[in-house]
Amino acid sequence: MYAKDVPAGTVFYHGTKADMGVRDLIGAGFESNFDERGLKHVYFSATLDAATWGAELARGEGRGRIFIVEPTGPFEDDPNLTDKRFPGNKTASYRSVHALRITGEVKDWVGHSPEQVQHMKESLARMSQEGSSTIIED
Repeated sequence: MYAKDVPAGTVFYHGTKADMGVRDLIGAGFESNFDERGLKHVYFSATLDAATWGAELARGEGRGRIFIVEPTGPFEDDPNLTDKRFPGNKTASYRSVHALRITGEVKDWVGHSPEQVQHMKESLARMSQEGSSTIIED
């Protein structure tokens, strides 16, 4: 599903370790899980699995959280996943320069196994060392 094809009423998620609540806004300008620079987009997904990875890989202390969010402005497909790794946007991942409004929280999400998380962290570290982890922010 591409951004232009997202049906009205689609539920969007954002995984993080940020301590936020309903009605708060998640904005751009923060470091991602994969890059230490502030980003001009905020990223989100229509799949719980992608948000789970976000919550598990988020930088910082505290527990991972998955928020239900709604975009406050236009959004587009995330080119970092759609073009590079999952053609066709199988992960239903998007980004926006506009904030996301938190409308709820998924409390009962189930994370990946510790082995899967460790493997993903090792893969991300390897990509960083190879210089292939750059986030497209055009």
